[in-house]
Amino acid sequence: MIKKLSSYVKEYKKAAVLTSVFVALEVVLEVLIPQCMAKIIDIGLPNSDSAFITKTGILMIFMAMMSLLFGVASGRNAAKAGAGFSKNLRKALFYKVQELSFANIDKFSTASLVTRLTTDVNNVQMAFSMIIRMLVRSPMMLVSALFMCFTLSLKLSLIFMAVVPFMAAALIFIMLKAMPSFQKMFTRYDIVNRVVQENLTNVRTVKAFVREDFETDKFEDATGELYSYSIKAEKLLNLTSPLMQFSMYITMLLISWIGAQLVIDSTLSTGQLMSMFTYVQQILSSLMMISMSVVMMSMAKTSGDRIIEVLDETVDLKNCDNPEKEVCDGSVKFENVSFSYSKDMNKLALEDVSFDIKAGQTVGIIGGTGSSKTTLVQLIPRLYDATEGTVYVGGRDVKEYDLDSLRESVAMVLQKNVLFSGTIKENLRWGNENATDEELIHACKLAQADSFIQSFPDKYDTYIEQGGTNVSGGQKQRLCIARALLKKPKILILDDSTSAVDTATDAMIRKAFREEIPDTTKFIIAQRISSVQDADVIIVLDDGRINGIGCHEELVKTNAIYREVYETQMKGSEE
Repeated sequence: MIKKLSSYVKEYKKAAVLTSVFVALEVVLEVLIPQCMAKIIDIGLPNSDSAFITKTGILMIFMAMMSLLFGVASGRNAAKAGAGFSKNLRKALFYKVQELSFANIDKFSTASLVTRLTTDVNNVQMAFSMIIRMLVRSPMMLVSALFMCFTLSLKLSLIFMAVVPFMAAALIFIMLKAMPSFQKMFTRYDIVNRVVQENLTNVRTVKAFVREDFETDKFEDATGELYSYSIKAEKLLNLTSPLMQFSMYITMLLISWIGAQLVIDSTLSTGQLMSMFTYVQQILSSLMMISMSVVMMSMAKTSGDRIIEVLDETVDLKNCDNPEKEVCDGSVKFENVSFSYSKDMNKLALEDVSFDIKAGQTVGIIGGTGSSKTTLVQLIPRLYDATEGTVYVGGRDVKEYDLDSLRESVAMVLQKNVLFSGTIKENLRWGNENATDEELIHACKLAQADSFIQSFPDKYDTYIEQGGTNVSGGQKQRLCIARALLKKPKILILDDSTSAVDTATDAMIRKAFREEIPDTTKFIIAQRISSVQDADVIIVLDDGRINGIGCHEELVKTNAIYREVYETQMKGSEE
C-alpha cells in the first residue's frame, strides 16, 4: 500500500526530501542548545566570566534563529508536498472513477466513492505530512537526545531503557485495538454520505410526501452508528496522552531524585543535570509525537486501503488490441444475448434475446415494469457487456470497437434526465462542444424545445440550476433529446424520454426524426402505444425475454401482451 501511494508524490518529491532535510537540521540545533546552556551554568557562572556567557548566549540565539528558519522551511515544503500529493492522488482517483463501468460503480456505490475522494484522501494527506516531518523529527530527536543523555550519565539514561519499551508496547496495543473500529467508522461515513446525498437530491419528493421526520430519523440512526464507532476508537486513542504524561512525570521524578544524589556526590554537574532535564523533555515529546503519528497512521491505513481498493479495481470493460475506430452504420444485431448484473446465470435480467435491425430503422420497445427494456439498450453502447451471446453494431461485435468511438456513435437519452448547472447553451454543447448557435437552435427545433426556450428572457443563455430544477420535466426531456441530437449519432436511444410531454408534442418529435434523421437508427422505449406504433419494428419484452416482434398491425393480431396494452390505452382514450 505504502509503495503504491508514494508513487503519487511524483513532482513533489523534491519538496518532501527538503522537508526531511530541514527537519534534520532543526533537530541537530535543538540538541546542541542544551550543551551551550550547560557550559554557561558550569563554566560561565562559577567563574563570573561575562565574556564567555555573552559569547555562548549569542551562539545560542543564533542556533535558535537558525532552528526557527529550518522549522519554517520544513513547514512550507511539507505543506507543498502534502497538498501536491493529495492533488495527484485525488486526480488519479477521479480519473479511475471515470474509467469504471456501471458494474464497477455499482460495486462501490456513489456515496462510498465520494467519501474516498474526500475524507480518505484528507486522512492520507495528513499522515503523509506527518511522516515527512514528525516521523523524521521524532525518531531523530529521540536517538540524538538519548545519545546525549548517555554521554552525560549512563546511570540516569538507564531510566529511559525501562520506560521506553513500556510506552512502545502500550502504543502498539492501542493501535491494534483501535484499527477495527476505524474500519467500521469509515464504512459508517459512507452510509452517512449516502443518506445526505439521497435526501438533498430528492428533497422535493421528501417534502411532497411529508417524510422529513422519517429522513431525520434515518440520518440520526446513521450518525448514531458513526458516533458509537468514533467514540470507541477515540476512547482507545485518548489513552495515549495520559499514558505519555504519566511516563513523562515518572521519568522526571526519577531523574530529579537520582540526579540530585549524583550532583551531591559530585559525579554530575548542575549544568549537566539541567541539560538532562531538557533532553528528557525532548525525548518524551518525541515519544508523544510518535504516538500521535501512530494514531494518525492507523486512521490513514484504513483510508489508504480504501483508496487502493478503487485504484486497483479491474475495469471490466476494456478495449481489445487494435480496436476499430469507425462505426460504419447504425445497424444493430443481438445474437442469443443473455445478461446478468451479478454474472450469475441463475439470475438473468435478459435471456436468449435475438433480433436484427437495419440502419435507419425505428425500433419501438415496449413491456411491463422490470421487463429489462433499459438493460437491453445499455448493451448497445457497451455500458455493460453481455454475459452470453454477442451484440453487433455496424456489422461488428461491439467488443471490437474502441469504447470512445462506439459511444460517440450512440446517443442515449436516459430514463433519468440530467442537466448540469450552467446555461442552456452549455448543457446542449455536452452533445457537441463545437456546435454553432445555428446547430443548437436546429437541434432544439427538432426536439420541440426551441419554442419554450425563446419564451425565456435570456433565451439560450438562460441559467439552468443544478439538476434542472428551474425547468419542467417535459422541458428537461426535450433539452436532453436536443443534446443527444447534437452528437449526430448513428444510433439514437430514447429511454422513455417523452413520458413527460403531451402526445401532440411526442408526435411532432417523432415526425421530425423521420424527416430530419432518416439514416439514424432509433430505439424508442415507451409505455404509450402511440409513441411506438409507427416504428418499423416493435419488440415486446416480458420478464427479460422477447415475447413478440413485428410491426404494429402484426402485433395487434398475434401478440396478447401488445394487444392488451393497445386495447387498454385505446379504450381509455375513447372514454
